[in-house]
Amino acid sequence: MNTPFRRVMLALTAVLGLFVGIWAEFFHRSFYDSFPGLGLHWISMMGPFNDHLISDVGSFYLALGAISIAALFARTALPGRMAGLGWAVFGVLHFIYHATHLMGSTTDKVGNIVSLGLSASLGIVLLFPSRIPVNQKENSQ
Repeated sequence: MNTPFRRVMLALTAVLGLFVGIWAEFFHRSFYDSFPGLGLHWISMMGPFNDHLISDVGSFYLALGAISIAALFARTALPGRMAGLGWAVFGVLHFIYHATHLMGSTTDKVGNIVSLGLSASLGIVLLFPSRIPVNQKENSQ
């Protein structure tokens, strides 16, 4: 069963995937210069501009966003768990990289850790099975 809680988690991952994906895929230079916004510049401090790499990042986030959208409308939890697997693998590895390569101001460092930790957490939460109400357990066996 695709519970309301699971749908909210999937919607959050879809929004995240679309936000980062569209920005990186279609506005490469702006993404490099201005991500994540609010006056912060997390990408440009990592090294020289690489159009191909930023396009790949955009494509990857759009792919994760697409699977989240598909899972959002599924009747069962399995597509959401598969989307969670993708987000969790990416999110944990992305978090580990940035946690071990902190750059910028304290605000940049905290922002990276918090945002990437939340992103990874969404994927991890989606991995867990849905809770089935007691009255439905009897009908599903």
